[in-house]
Amino acid sequence: MLKTSVDWLLYGLFGLDAQSHLVQSLNFFVYDSIKIILLLFFMIAAIGVIRTYIPENKIKKWILRQQVGVANIMASLFGALTPFCSCSSIPIFLSFVRAGIPLGTTFSFLITSPLVNEYLVVLMLGFFGWKITLAYVISGIIIGVISGFLLGRLKLEKYLVKDMIKPQCCCCANQKDMSFNQRIGFGLKEGTDVVKKIWLWVLVGIAIGALIHNYVPDEVIAGIVKSGGALTVPLAVLIGVPIYGSCAAIVPIALVLFNKGVPLGTALAFMMAISALSLPEAVILKRAMKMKLIVIFFVIVTISIIFTGYLFNILQPLIT
Repeated sequence: MLKTSVDWLLYGLFGLDAQSHLVQSLNFFVYDSIKIILLLFFMIAAIGVIRTYIPENKIKKWILRQQVGVANIMASLFGALTPFCSCSSIPIFLSFVRAGIPLGTTFSFLITSPLVNEYLVVLMLGFFGWKITLAYVISGIIIGVISGFLLGRLKLEKYLVKDMIKPQCCCCANQKDMSFNQRIGFGLKEGTDVVKKIWLWVLVGIAIGALIHNYVPDEVIAGIVKSGGALTVPLAVLIGVPIYGSCAAIVPIALVLFNKGVPLGTALAFMMAISALSLPEAVILKRAMKMKLIVIFFVIVTISIIFTGYLFNILQPLIT
């Protein structure tokens, strides 16, 4: 519905040329800006309402009682079940942090959610088959678990922006005597507060992604990646980071690379980098994290993706 409305607005009402790269970038920007800002607001508001029913101190105590790595596994599995891109996963990540859930656990969710979701799985099944898809899903969850665990062990909470993660209205949250309208009001206020602080970063990030996504042809990417020799995997990851796109756009690009002779692991590493490490995501996270934490987060996940890419290249004869 939203996509159809944006198409009608730009191509029907204003009569813009649908074949123009500039117009395609504008379409991408308008559609994703509306979609992500609405997702940010409603997801944060919904989670805010849920938080009024669930005692956050009990959640935190339960997670802290889990064996090392168990909470990361659970967060990664939850991330795999959520149909969000890297930017859309941020509101849930922020809500987890504000609820007092350990940072490493929340990072496991933030990493896995865009890497593995039902939309991507369905597309990969159609393009790559079940064996490659299964291997991708398992590797995505493992990357989330290991990266989140490592980030948690580094004790990086001091690099979070305090006004973005502090609980809102602690005095009234989690109270049994709150009316339903009060709970709704709490959620709406939390959603509004966060969107007010982050909306500009969202627009900047999406604008960057829209320009890169529509002005860099697949053939150029394939040529650059294939020329990397032994360094094709890290090169593919570095090229993939600035690009931002939906699952519907990412999977076909990976297939194009694979069909043009790029090794499977290299093509999938490129797709993982776009999914989990988009430049727009970094721009949005800048409002919630200090730059040092963003750099550490990107470096650890990048290393994990590169390792996975090389592993897939080795295993390619067994899964293709």
